[in-house]
Amino acid sequence: MDLQNLITLTTGVTLLTCVLAVVGVHSYAMGRAQRQALVDRLSATGQIPVVGRRRHFLALDRRLRRTKLGRKLELRLAATGLDITPGEFFVYMLATIAGLWLIGQATLAPFFGPLAGLLGIWVAIQFLNWQRQKRIEKFINQLPELARILANATQAGLALRTAIGMAAEELEAPAGEELAKVANQLAVGASMDDALGELADRLPSRELVVLVTTLVLSNRAGGQLVSALRNLTDTLEERKETRREVRTQLSQVSMTSYAVPVLGVGSLFLMNGVKDGALERMTGSPAGQAAVIIAFGLYVVGFVLIRRLSRIDV
Repeated sequence: MDLQNLITLTTGVTLLTCVLAVVGVHSYAMGRAQRQALVDRLSATGQIPVVGRRRHFLALDRRLRRTKLGRKLELRLAATGLDITPGEFFVYMLATIAGLWLIGQATLAPFFGPLAGLLGIWVAIQFLNWQRQKRIEKFINQLPELARILANATQAGLALRTAIGMAAEELEAPAGEELAKVANQLAVGASMDDALGELADRLPSRELVVLVTTLVLSNRAGGQLVSALRNLTDTLEERKETRREVRTQLSQVSMTSYAVPVLGVGSLFLMNGVKDGALERMTGSPAGQAAVIIAFGLYVVGFVLIRRLSRIDV
């Protein structure tokens, strides 16, 4: 009888242990899934860095993010859509500066080493501006389709928050990625004004400001959102075609602005190739160094003036 009770007790304890193990595994899996969903949501809203590939220079990145320059760099990188941290970009920029410094010093003259290093800083800034502008242009081209999707969704009776989430799923990058960030911010309690305002700050453009203003005012005071979005869609389509025509007409001027400084730098290599050591002797005196600095300054002024004169806001 005692043996039978022991067997029954052991069987009961074993079954209870198995049940608790299954419940524990199920709870662990659910908690892990919820944690991953929270990480994805916070990563999309920019509150934590995106996880994925292994990040480098984490200590430098943490220190850089605490500074004002690091925060500005983080916002600029977020606007470009590049999968890179501020610390990684800063290290790559320093490596580029060091490389150009050594190349300029070895191929031309020691005086050109610091100038080539400054050129590396300008190249890094221009690269970020180019990536950001390219992303903004691509986003602007998607705005008519975005306005059309929002108009159709709101006409079908969906709320604006739901319409934004639907547009995020249907549109490709960068519009889909940016709207997904807005949808995730709305899901964690951010207001419509703040979420759309951050979108306009990340990708500044007149077209996006008009769309954001329309959505914000309609969300605050109500009104005919569908008809406003329909009219806005037609306007954005016309502006898209106009911008394409203007860009085509100014393509030659844009190439000229880059060709001018390239010709100036190329002339230095030509001069040094015709007579070896000519640049080193020229920059060996203060007058020669001043002449080189003035020449580089004039090339920069020419580049800026050509870009300014060829800029037409549509």
